[in-house]
Amino acid sequence: MSTQVGPVDVDALRGRLDRATAAASIAGVDALLISPGSDLRYLLGAGGSSFERLTCLVLPVGGAPVLVVPKLEQPGYSGIPTGELGVEVATWVDGEDPYALVKQALKGTRTAVSDMMPALHTLRLRDVVGEDQVLAGPVLRELRMRKDAAEVAALRKAGAAIDRVHARMGEWLRPGRTEAEVGADIAAAIVAEGHTAADFVIVGSGPNGASPHHDVSDRVIEAGDVVVVDIGGPLADGYNSDSTRTYVLGEPRDADVWETYSILQAAQRKAVEAVRPGVTCEAVDAAAREIIADAGFGEYFVHRTGHGIGLDVHEEPYIVGGNDLPLEPGMAFSVEPGIYLPGRWGARIEDIVITTADGVESVNNQPHELVVLPA
Repeated sequence: MSTQVGPVDVDALRGRLDRATAAASIAGVDALLISPGSDLRYLLGAGGSSFERLTCLVLPVGGAPVLVVPKLEQPGYSGIPTGELGVEVATWVDGEDPYALVKQALKGTRTAVSDMMPALHTLRLRDVVGEDQVLAGPVLRELRMRKDAAEVAALRKAGAAIDRVHARMGEWLRPGRTEAEVGADIAAAIVAEGHTAADFVIVGSGPNGASPHHDVSDRVIEAGDVVVVDIGGPLADGYNSDSTRTYVLGEPRDADVWETYSILQAAQRKAVEAVRPGVTCEAVDAAAREIIADAGFGEYFVHRTGHGIGLDVHEEPYIVGGNDLPLEPGMAFSVEPGIYLPGRWGARIEDIVITTADGVESVNNQPHELVVLPA
């Protein structure tokens, strides 16, 4: 079964295949072996799903690409212009050996396999092709983390769609409702506002907001609660949204909320302002972290400042200490510092931003202030 990603731009896909093969050569591998998922979406425009039957795009250095696919699943990939892309399709039926088809397409034995390829297939390929395997992620990330104009446009569209959901939060978030009830309404709105699915919905109210990846629960939201809402998902073209805003129901229960939130707001703004070509990922992380630490909340900022986004919600580049990768135009990632006070409340502000030729563009444009909703 295939997941098509919008209209196919043959020239763009051909360029990606060529650059991926060139990157494989530079990395010293003989071929890339790409299973269904975001890497396959990036290279062929359709991602599909991985099952017990092997589907694998073989990208050999110095040879023609081959898509090995079960015959019963071939119709799901019929939207791929394989002929125009120079991709041979090799089908197989139950009882035949698909791993032998992969071996036939290879020009050598050193392969780079998809990072998320199931062990069921990775180990079988090792038996048939050879044990000289490395991950394909480090090869393909050099392509995928620099978004082209079409990808930037897709991220803008995704950002605008999730902004519309945050703008409607007052419709659902109110005292007396459970986090799960609010989360269900948000999930429906995510789809209604243009996503194909709600990939994640976090509604962390009161003390639950101090857990960055809380999800939802049966806790009843109360007046005075600070509520963290982190939401996102893919649009039909496969590109994802991800945005967090923090709300309060009436006057916050804790007197320190306003001052603490203003520190978080300053940290997020400083980190976004730091984004420009040549600045390292760790420098952006430090811009947010220093403000929070200087205010005495360093131990309560418990995660990296951001992650790349595109066909995956989390991908390269990661905005974290120790990552000295310089930013380049087209790199897209979240800027999402948080402060989490265990047992009390938490807050996070998250925008997706894109590095431009001379600075930064945010695809999320909802207000950064602590949003007060009626209690």
